[in-house]
Amino acid sequence: MSGPLVVLVGPMGVGKSTVGELLAERLGAAYRDTDADIVAAENRTIADIFVDEGEDHFRALERAAVRDAVAGHTGVLSLGGGAVLDPSTRALLAGRPVVYLSMDVDEAVKRVGLNTARPLLAVNPRRQWRELMEARRPLYTEVARTVVATDDRVPEEVVQAVLDALELPLPAGDTTPPHGQEKTV
Repeated sequence: MSGPLVVLVGPMGVGKSTVGELLAERLGAAYRDTDADIVAAENRTIADIFVDEGEDHFRALERAAVRDAVAGHTGVLSLGGGAVLDPSTRALLAGRPVVYLSMDVDEAVKRVGLNTARPLLAVNPRRQWRELMEARRPLYTEVARTVVATDDRVPEEVVQAVLDALELPLPAGDTTPPHGQEKTV
């Protein structure tokens, strides 16, 4: 099956972009983020799209961005937090190397402060985050080949956990030791 080497899914603020970039670097592959694709194509922020056009319009843009990225990208791909809401996206991800990066609400508060720059968290962010996760967690789990918890882990540890979980080979000559291990020369 052609397509991405790894697809990262999970809630907003879980670190998909940070982990994705580091993972791509370790694998000697390109990195792509569908949220960034949408922002570049629309020349405005996701929050602005939500305000100006509504969530349904954004989800249509997201569905198209995911479809294009899965068809044309062979590196590491990060999807927006709500991409799995669409049944056609979930079907597209079936059988692919999808990793669900998970975290609990306390970790989300530490990472993003659940601020209002996130359009779906504008009112009572802690409660809304929990409600979003109740709805989305089963969908993340449905599409994922594996789940990697990010709580209390630095990005490099998450990258190593993803590599281990998917048993991905590193490019020849990669001498980066797993986190916490000394490199011997």
